This record gives sequence, C-alpha cells and structure tokens, in this order.
Amino acid sequence: MTSALIPCPYERTFLKPRILHIGFGAFARAHPMVFLHHGLVAEGGDWGVVAARLNSGVEALDGLDEVQGQYHVAEADSDTITLREIGVLCGTCHPARDGEDAIPALIATPDMSVILLTITEKGYCTKEGQLDLEHAAIQAELAGGVPTTAIGVLVAGLQCRRAAGLGGVTILSCDNQPDNGALTRAAVLGFAEALDRNLAGWIRTHVRFPSSMVDRIVPAMTDDSHAVVTSALGRADPNAILCEPFRQWVIEDDFANGRPPFAEGGAMLVADVQPFEEMKLRLLNGAHTTLAWLGQLLGYQTVADCMADKELRALVRHLMLAEQAATLRPLEGIDLAAYADELLKRFENTRLRHRLDQIASDSSQKMPQRLFTPIAANLEAKRDWSVSAVAVAAWIIGLRSLPPVPDPRQDDLRRAALGDDPVAGVLSLPSLVPDALRARAEFQTAISAAFDRLQGGAKSAVTTIAKELGV
Repeated sequence: MTSALIPCPYERTFLKPRILHIGFGAFARAHPMVFLHHGLVAEGGDWGVVAARLNSGVEALDGLDEVQGQYHVAEADSDTITLREIGVLCGTCHPARDGEDAIPALIATPDMSVILLTITEKGYCTKEGQLDLEHAAIQAELAGGVPTTAIGVLVAGLQCRRAAGLGGVTILSCDNQPDNGALTRAAVLGFAEALDRNLAGWIRTHVRFPSSMVDRIVPAMTDDSHAVVTSALGRADPNAILCEPFRQWVIEDDFANGRPPFAEGGAMLVADVQPFEEMKLRLLNGAHTTLAWLGQLLGYQTVADCMADKELRALVRHLMLAEQAATLRPLEGIDLAAYADELLKRFENTRLRHRLDQIASDSSQKMPQRLFTPIAANLEAKRDWSVSAVAVAAWIIGLRSLPPVPDPRQDDLRRAALGDDPVAGVLSLPSLVPDALRARAEFQTAISAAFDRLQGGAKSAVTTIAKELGV
C-alpha cells in the first residue's frame, strides 16, 4: 500500500464561526468539511466551522478541542491511502457541556451564515412530509420545554436571531432524503407556525433551505480502520476518518447570506437537485439497503464481501439498471450504466469494511424512497421488479431472524415480523408503505412469493433468480 500525507496549508487563525454543523459525526468530517477544506485551499477566506452535537458525542467534541479541531481524513482503496489534514474547525458546541442556550445563541451571532445538518432521517421529526406535531419531543418543546430536537433548537436559534435584528441564514441538509431542503423547511416552519406566526413569517422571508445530494461512503470507524490510519500516519489520530476516495456534492444554488467556497472545493451548484438525488437514492442507496438485508441473510458482513458473490453482484446491477434506473427522469450528461458500474467498483473497496448491519439501521425511514417509490412506479408501468421484491422480503425476514438494529419503529416492526403473516403484518403498519402501493394486491403477493423463496434458502434463491433474469 502506498500512502501520502498532505498537511493543512491555510492559515487557521483567520477562521471565524460562520458555519454551524449540527450532527457532527463521521460523515460530516469526511464530506462537507472536506469540500470546505478544498475550497479554502483554492480561495482562502474566513469560513470556519463550529461542530455541534445535540445528544451523545460530548467526548468526541472534547477530543477535537484537545487538538484545536484538526484531524485527518484518510481516503483509501485497496492499494493507496491519502491522508489529508483538515483544519476548517474553529470550535465545538454541545448543550450538555455548554448549556441549553449555547447553540441558539451561536445561531444568533453576526458572523453565522450557514447551518449544515446531518441528523439522519428521524432527526427531522416529520410525518408524510410535514412536522409531526404528535411527536412527543416536539409537543414538549412547544409546551415550553427545553429544545432537544434539531428542529426545536433551530427555531429557538432563529427566534434569537430575529430578536437581535440580524439577517437570515441558510439551513442546508446533508441527509439522504428526497427534497431534503423542502422537508427541512416544512419541519422548521411547522414548528415556528405552532409557536409564533410572526416568527414563521420572518423565516419565510429571510431563511433559505436549499436541497443537496451528498455521496461518499464513510463507514463507522473500527479498530481495524484506526490501525490503518495509524500505520499510514505514523501515529494515532483518534479523530481521523477512513473513507473512499470518491466524493460528490450537488447543492441547490440558493443561499441567504453569503456562500461558502463549496463550489471551489468541488461541489456542483445547480438550479434543481432532485434528479441527482433520485439517481443516488435509488441506485446507490437502494442497492445498499438491498445488500444490507439480503447480504446478511447470505452470511456476509460487509459490502465488499457481497461484491465477491458474483450472483449477488449481478442481481444488484440488475436492480440498478433494469428496475431503479427505469424510474428516473433523464439527466443530461449522465450515463446510468457507467454510473452503476462505478458504484459496483466502489462497493468492492475492501479497505472500507462497510458493515451491513450499520447500513441496515433506520430502515423504516429509508425503505419508502429507496424501494417503495420505485416499486410503485414499476407497477404502474407494468415493468418487472423482481429484485426489489427480494430486497423487501429479505428486510422482513431480517426483522424476524437477525439481531435488532437501531430503528425508531423497531418494536412495531419486530412484533409484526414475528406474527403469523409477517409480510402482511409489516406492510400494513401505518405510515410505512404509501397508501396507493399498499392498496395493490399484486404488491403484497409478489413480496410474499419472494419471502417464501428466501425462506427456502437465501443462497439457492439468489442463484435461481439470477438464472431466471439471465444475469
């Protein structure tokens, strides 16, 4: 393995707290911070970042403070590793350590311009595209409780900012959700409307919520990945992140109060992100969710393990190009076959150890956009969706037989999956499958047939289906 170390080249003393990142974890370190880092290398500037967490993670932020916010991102494949020292951080913030008003007060500082979010799908507290006003934490906050959700904290900060007579900010979601900007806007405005309609009006006028599509495979750090970094760096860096070399960020060009040098760092600024995010959600994330459950049933632990199974790899490519790609709008300049093959090559990266059980977490939040929506489109068009049916069936079997993974609906899902009719039980859970899809008898029939085939042996089912599809 060859390695290279690239120190941080810019003067960090000029950085100001102009960006707040809520939900600062591994992906934040390896994706938006890297784009900003490259932008500062290219253009200079004072765009510093305050890293914030809301619940766990105090120790991780303390660790960053101990090294003045500098850490390494190790971009690795099977043969090479490039260690890049990232220096964009100029502070950290956590309500448990710094006080419940610390993040809202930070949002209300004059230099603050952009708020980035990586809070996962469940962090938006939404239901059917709107704020879930029955969410227990949201109800407690609206009743006067201390804000603990990201949405409550954002609105508290915007309220402070308005009271201080400051201008608007940009709130930019970096989570894998369709129309993530519109969803963030709906959640924030829903909370503000319930709290203070005048505040909601101010937010509509002054705050921007651009959508974005993010892409970089960033597995959770393990002892093995820390050892890889230590070996390449020559010393330990407990704050380092190991990820793939590939990175992509497509951002709707709609900023309220200054634009960080994301484009200069390699991001694409476009008028409409949706076609890009649909492509990524369905081809990459849909394939990941399929592998997460079907791969585990086959006894695999990582995505790279799955790629060594030629029949499973062929089924995933068929899913991408014959089932998912058929549901996409044309995207000028994009060769979907080449895109799919590049994804499969990225999946083969043995250096990452991207665990299937990690990808499987929060699947109830991911299934609708990754699998159910394209299934509905294929049913409507009378196209084949055999592999998609296997993916959903593998999920239901996994809910029955695999160790539980984090999911906000874990108890309901597992109870339904352990019932007398697991397929009907899971698919009939409220607010899971779109109503129009659930109403189609052929949907449940196909999932049940795939369920029975997998129950007879996952490997034999994969082999048979691959032969039937001619892949």
